[in-house]
Amino acid sequence: MNKPVLVSGIQPTGKLHIGNYLGALKNFVDLQNSGKYECYFFIADLHSLTEDFETKEKPGQILNLLADYLAAGIDPKKSTIFLQSRVPAHSELAWILNTITPFGELGRMTQFKDKAIAQKQNINVGLFSYPVLMAADILIYDALVVPVGDDQLQHLEITRTLARRFNSKFGKVFIEPKPILTKVPRLMSLDDPKKKMSKSRPGGCLFLDDNEKDMGRKIKKAVTDSEGEIKFDFKKKPAVSNLMGIYSELSGDSIEKIEKDFKGKNYGEFKNQLAELTSSYFENFRKEKKSLLGKEKELKLILEKGSEKARKVADFKIEEVKKKIGLNF
Repeated sequence: MNKPVLVSGIQPTGKLHIGNYLGALKNFVDLQNSGKYECYFFIADLHSLTEDFETKEKPGQILNLLADYLAAGIDPKKSTIFLQSRVPAHSELAWILNTITPFGELGRMTQFKDKAIAQKQNINVGLFSYPVLMAADILIYDALVVPVGDDQLQHLEITRTLARRFNSKFGKVFIEPKPILTKVPRLMSLDDPKKKMSKSRPGGCLFLDDNEKDMGRKIKKAVTDSEGEIKFDFKKKPAVSNLMGIYSELSGDSIEKIEKDFKGKNYGEFKNQLAELTSSYFENFRKEKKSLLGKEKELKLILEKGSEKARKVADFKIEEVKKKIGLNF
């Protein structure tokens, strides 16, 4: 019996931070290793074009993200790892789905509204139709499940809507994918706990590429509050609560245990322990990634093989779609 297909991807738009790791990469590895799914993990390079970028940097960003995937534990022997742009059926299906997508539905998408505010000088059509390409990414593989956080449910719902609409109009060809709700920790910037951790604020961001010294320095410089008690309360003590959240995610300890273990200790002691924990947790990741980046030929081969496998599956599906709409005769 075939395993249900699972699909997800990440954009190659710069260095990943610890929030990306805990919210996506770690979940990818756990889902892969569960043995329950046939996993397709892609590098969403077409999606990344909706943001401003330097052409010469894009190849390096793609290989850097692939190294992140592999160093985190995504295994090309267990999962299909591929490059979105190497599978033309994604774009072809997106165009077909565009023709059954009402303008108003896309205009209501929260992410489009947020991105339009964030990049006022580059509100492009690709940004607007982003959810349709995302739907194509999923539907082209007959994905039954998609790992998402609460903030991505709206995108998955439009994918389900488009699958249902196509099936109703042309005959059943798509599976309506279901979400696997994953816990996405709400990590805030180390220098401003009112703002989300983001690459746009490098000083308050723990990047996976940061060395031991830099991670430790950022954690020790992280803002706290005037009270000295190590207690979790995101309303009254957002800064230290944010640090405790990171500690909990990496150690596996509950917030209650952390409060108990650090009762009577000061922020300096807590930060030192967190710095040691963070450095230790990502030590093997850093070593593995450094080694991988020195093997560019091997990285390209992994993408080539994975993309070829994905392309065969996607090509078969797009021909089925064309037949339904009268283009394949």
